[in-house]
Amino acid sequence: MKRRQFLSAGAATAVAATTVGLATPAIAQEKRQWKMVTAWPKNLPGPGVAAQMLADRITALSGGRIEVKLFAAGELVPGRGVFDAVSEGTAELYHAVPAYWGSKSKGILMFGSQPFGLRADEQVGWMTHGGGQALYDEMYGRFGLKPFLCGNSGPQWQGWFKNELNSAEDLKGLKFRTTGLASEMCSKLGMAVQAMGGRDMFQALQSGALDAGEFIGPWTDSALGFHQVAKNYYWPGVGEPSSAEECSVNAKAYNELPDDLKAAVSLACESLYNPVWTEYTTKHALALKKLVDEEGVQVKQLPDDILAAMGKAGDEVISELREDEDELVKRIAESFVSYRDSVGRYMVYADNGQMNARAKALSY
Repeated sequence: MKRRQFLSAGAATAVAATTVGLATPAIAQEKRQWKMVTAWPKNLPGPGVAAQMLADRITALSGGRIEVKLFAAGELVPGRGVFDAVSEGTAELYHAVPAYWGSKSKGILMFGSQPFGLRADEQVGWMTHGGGQALYDEMYGRFGLKPFLCGNSGPQWQGWFKNELNSAEDLKGLKFRTTGLASEMCSKLGMAVQAMGGRDMFQALQSGALDAGEFIGPWTDSALGFHQVAKNYYWPGVGEPSSAEECSVNAKAYNELPDDLKAAVSLACESLYNPVWTEYTTKHALALKKLVDEEGVQVKQLPDDILAAMGKAGDEVISELREDEDELVKRIAESFVSYRDSVGRYMVYADNGQMNARAKALSY
C-alpha cells in the first residue's frame, strides 16, 4: 500500500472510531421529557413561583437530560387531581402540599404541617435526621410515588375574618376555609370547615359562603386579594406553624433513572427548600407592611382562650393519630411527637431564647 493510501485509510479508521466513541455517550445522554402538574395557578406568588423554580432546576441540574414542562392547575388536570395523575403515570411529577391528601391517608398530613407542630427548620430536621424521610417514602410508596420536600411557607396565619373574634364561642358555626390537620382541629371547635383553592376562597368570602379563611400568608394572600373582602387578619396560625411544599415523582419513572439523574432530582428539591422558605419570609414581611399601611388591614392576635381551645383540640387530633388503626400512621405520629418534644426542649434555650431576648433588648 502506498503511503498516501495508508494515511487515508488510517484517517478513515480514526474517524470511524471517533464516531463510535461519540455514539455511546449520546445513548447514555438520552433526553427525557417530563410533565410537572401543580396544585397552583401559573406563577402564583409563593407556591406557583416555587413550582416553576423546581421545574427549571431539575432541568438545569440534569444537564437538560430531563426537560420538565410545568402545567398549572387545570391545564392538564385539576389542582387537587395531581396526586392521582402522577400516581397513575399521566404526569411524571407534581408540586403541591401534603395537606391536600388527607383522603388518601391521615398519615400523609403529618409531612406538611401539624397543629402546634414543627417550624420550617424543624420539619426538614425531622425528615433528614429524625427518621421522617423513611416514613415519608414508605407512605407514598403505597401510591407508587417517590416524595421530596422542596420548600416551606414558614408560619402561616390564622386567616382573614370578616368579624372580630372575642372568645372561643365565636368560632362555633363559623364557615371557615382551611386544610390538613388544621381542619380537624377547627372542626373539633365547632367550625364549619371547607376545603377549596385560593381563588375559590376569595369568591366564597365575597359571596358570604365563607365567614373566614386562611390560605398561606401576607405575600400570597395579598396577591389573591383577601384583604378586599375581610379586614381582620389574625395570628398566630397555630394550625400550621409551617407548611412544607413537596415534589412527588412517579416511582416507576424515578426508578428508571440512572443514579446521577436520581441525584439531580433529589438535589433540585433539597437545594430549593431554604431559598423558597426565605423568600416567603422576606416577602411576607414586605407584604404585611403594605397591607397595614395602604390597605387598612387590622392585624390582631388570637385571644388566649381561643389559643387554649385550639391547643386542646390539636392535642386530640395528634392523640387520635397515635391510636390510628393503620400501623404506619401510628409510627409516623410517634416519630413526629418524639422529634417535636426533643427539639422543643432545646429550642427554649436556643431559637426561642434568642427571639425573646431580641424582642426585649433590641435598641438599634
